[in-house]
Amino acid sequence: MSLVRPRSLRSKMASSPDVHVRICGQEIIKYDLEIKALIQDIRECPGPQSKLTDLNSQVKQKFNHLRMRIQDLAELAKEQDKESDKLAILNEMEGHRKQMLSNQTAWRKANLACKLAIDNWEKDELLQGRDSSVRQRKTTKESLAQTSSDITESLMSISRLMSQQVQQSEETISTLATSSRTVLETNEEFKAMTGTIQLGRKLITKYNRREFTDKLLIYLAVALFAATVLYILKKRLFPFI
Repeated sequence: MSLVRPRSLRSKMASSPDVHVRICGQEIIKYDLEIKALIQDIRECPGPQSKLTDLNSQVKQKFNHLRMRIQDLAELAKEQDKESDKLAILNEMEGHRKQMLSNQTAWRKANLACKLAIDNWEKDELLQGRDSSVRQRKTTKESLAQTSSDITESLMSISRLMSQQVQQSEETISTLATSSRTVLETNEEFKAMTGTIQLGRKLITKYNRREFTDKLLIYLAVALFAATVLYILKKRLFPFI
């Protein structure tokens, strides 16, 4: 509620030479307007509780300043020389005091309304949180079930791959065993061939030696034959020698 001064009081204040009274009255009106604006903010405050607490702290501060300025106005009234000026200031001070009490009442009502709105909002949020929690748990269960299914499928796929790998390993081992037997058989054949080659070498060496002996015997026989022929010819042609 805005403060409206009586016509007679405004004329008296205008004629008063005391500047401090006018300044004090202007500050009181300023604090009154600021308090009204903060009370309106409290009515419209959507929350949270911390925001409401901050607004109430500002209102308390403004009320303290307003109360001090009203007290200052009372002190200024005592300092007035004219009784009429003193009464005018006191009347104005009383109007400001009543306005302050009205603002305090409006402040309490605004706080009650705001707290009720915040409580209702918190209840709605709690209910929505519960619904969201239920939906989240349901989603989590579905996600876990899907994850479990995916893991099972992955394990089955891995099992199949391992089975294929085992089968391939068995085939590889069988191939290696066959190859090993083939290598062993080939090695035995090589050993047999080596023995045959060594036997052939020995026979060839023996044959070469026998051939050399035969040639030597032939040469000796030829030489002996030649010597015999020469001897016979010598005896026939030169019997006296």
